[in-house]
Amino acid sequence: MNKKTGSADFSGRLWKLFASVKLTVVLLLSLAVTSILGTIIPQNESADAYLNEYGEFLYKILSAFDIFDMYHSWWFQFLLLMLTINVVVCSINRFSASWKIIFVKNLFFDVSKFRNLADKEEFTDSRSPEDLKSIYVPIVSRSFRYRRIEETGNGFCIFAEKGRWTRIGVYAVHLSVILLLVGGLIGSIFGFAGFVNIPEGETVNDISLNNIGKTQRLNFKIRCDNFNVKFYDSGAPSEYRSKLTILEQGKSVLTRDIIVNDPLRYKGINIFQASYGELPPREIALNFKNRVTGMSHKKKVPLGEKFNLSGDTGQFVIEGYRNSYNFGGHNLGKTFMGILTPNNGSPVHVILPVRFPFFDGMRKGDLIISVEDYDHRYYTGLQVTRDPGVLVVYSGFLIMILGCFITFFMSHQRLCVEISKSEKKSRIMVAGTANKNKLGMQNRIKNIVKSMGK
Repeated sequence: MNKKTGSADFSGRLWKLFASVKLTVVLLLSLAVTSILGTIIPQNESADAYLNEYGEFLYKILSAFDIFDMYHSWWFQFLLLMLTINVVVCSINRFSASWKIIFVKNLFFDVSKFRNLADKEEFTDSRSPEDLKSIYVPIVSRSFRYRRIEETGNGFCIFAEKGRWTRIGVYAVHLSVILLLVGGLIGSIFGFAGFVNIPEGETVNDISLNNIGKTQRLNFKIRCDNFNVKFYDSGAPSEYRSKLTILEQGKSVLTRDIIVNDPLRYKGINIFQASYGELPPREIALNFKNRVTGMSHKKKVPLGEKFNLSGDTGQFVIEGYRNSYNFGGHNLGKTFMGILTPNNGSPVHVILPVRFPFFDGMRKGDLIISVEDYDHRYYTGLQVTRDPGVLVVYSGFLIMILGCFITFFMSHQRLCVEISKSEKKSRIMVAGTANKNKLGMQNRIKNIVKSMGK
């Protein structure tokens, strides 16, 4: 066996493999199983979360197979590619037979095949075949775009056809599946999904990808100009809004407010409002009250900066801030942590919950400290995604809807009306075939016969 023969045999076996419906079933089942697995195992969580859930040994095994980001894994992309090739080859393999029917130039009608049909209508008419021709041809033409008259030995036949092109409907569905798979592949290979937290007034151009710790640099910068949040009476947020500016080469090119479900789209990248959080304030307004005299005074202090108390009685510093603080089993909410250092004493830790201004009164000391106000600073949490295959996927959906409509609601219909002279009468046979909706074709034949009788 020479090299050419061996190569041809291999190509033939490969073509046969990809034209197999069994391969389609195997690939679809594999994708179904992996998709179920992807719903059972949370995707794109932190490494610590997976370690706590599965332990170090199982974590390493699952991580080696990219189970934690399986929709971007090489093996999932390979399955999609194999299924795409499989659908393409199956479509090509079966399209050759349909091609001969759809694109034939010289239509051939065999009247004997129509005579042998079980569902046909036969009746007689007292008029001659020539008289009936001028009546029947317009009736058939109303229902069928293409019609042809062929003379026979003792009469004539009217052949008609419509919807030959509808046989391509199933291949439109095949094309839509291919587009969906190709779009998914494009999105999986070239797309990304990540998040970024931007404090008010700051600018970023790097985001953290969802697939565990990797980063993605954008070809533009995002600046958070302002962030606003509104609350219900219960304290739950009713709306949060970010004012974002897109910067390119240091220049502002787009400014827009975004809220939940109303993203900013720029150069194929979608920026969604996903979350928010409060940042440690830079300046706090404190109230100092003398326990003995009842006198108090206010002072604005920066976070983390030590300062002298009035009367040179000591020093104080706000060293930290927490969004929530648990004390004695109760959540005090937003709380500042400070250290008070008297001149003649040891440092004392001071807890200053914002909601409870008299909390420090429980501490035995000359001063009662409370928080009057502070500058509220927020960061906006953005989800940033890019899916270059989305237009391909949308095109696939539209073509699938069109293909399904053609496949299930339209058919290729052929009609034969044979008129032959029988003694002093004309004998008429009306028969037809359809590749789908046989019952609908029978009703059409009956309606045509009724029109002929009239």
